[in-house]
Amino acid sequence: MDARNLVEDASAITVLTGAGISTDSQIPDYRGPDGIWTKNPGAEKQSTLQTYAADPEVRKRAWRNRLDSPVWTAEPNAGHFALVHLEKVNKLHTLVTQNIDGLHHKAGSDPARIVEVHGSVREVACLSCAYRAPMHEALDRVRNGDPDPACPMCGGILKSATISFGQRLVERDLQRASRAAQECDLLLAIGSTLSVGPINQVIPVAVHSGARILIINGSETEMDHLADVVVNRSISEVLPTILGIENVELRNVESRNVESRNVTEGS
Repeated sequence: MDARNLVEDASAITVLTGAGISTDSQIPDYRGPDGIWTKNPGAEKQSTLQTYAADPEVRKRAWRNRLDSPVWTAEPNAGHFALVHLEKVNKLHTLVTQNIDGLHHKAGSDPARIVEVHGSVREVACLSCAYRAPMHEALDRVRNGDPDPACPMCGGILKSATISFGQRLVERDLQRASRAAQECDLLLAIGSTLSVGPINQVIPVAVHSGARILIINGSETEMDHLADVVVNRSISEVLPTILGIENVELRNVESRNVESRNVTEGS
């Protein structure tokens, strides 16, 4: 069975997206050859909650980097729009994303179907109280000379409303993702190395629930052995074809069927 047949045969598809779906929108990934942390290992400190909260200089650098983030000018690419199509033909169950760029929203996906397990850079949150606001409000303060804007309600530390290293994921989001993996008949993983837990565990959860697995990524992933089909190609080029948007034969798609799905209980 090839990738398109998997999609055609499915009626409830849960999608998991990672940074790879956004690289064609000029948003670099983190650990790839041209990744943010590969080129600048110090940038990873800004994503560690303890360091960010303790060091004002780290926060100031983080705010300067947010001003220049490619997210603000990025546009959704064909991969994002292909998933909107999947929703329009009533096959999308849930769209779970590890991305914080908000491009699924910008492409037109239904917010009610999106689970942003790592949060969103488009909002700012206080570490001390429940304050949240659009990110542009805090960035305006930085542009006006405040290098480390504090919470306007309690004076606490502000950061992007993303999940940093050392910060707990939102349990409700994890539960939604797990439930979506249990209820789908196809889990489509796109642009993720599937190396980051616990969200990568939606793959074995889906397998145990009887779903088929289709992985689309630029390189091998840690869950390839659980997949029915793996496609290693440019996501924005191949995803529309696989989802049946373009009238292009898939004989040129370099997919490889993974025959072994030796999943044991509890893995």
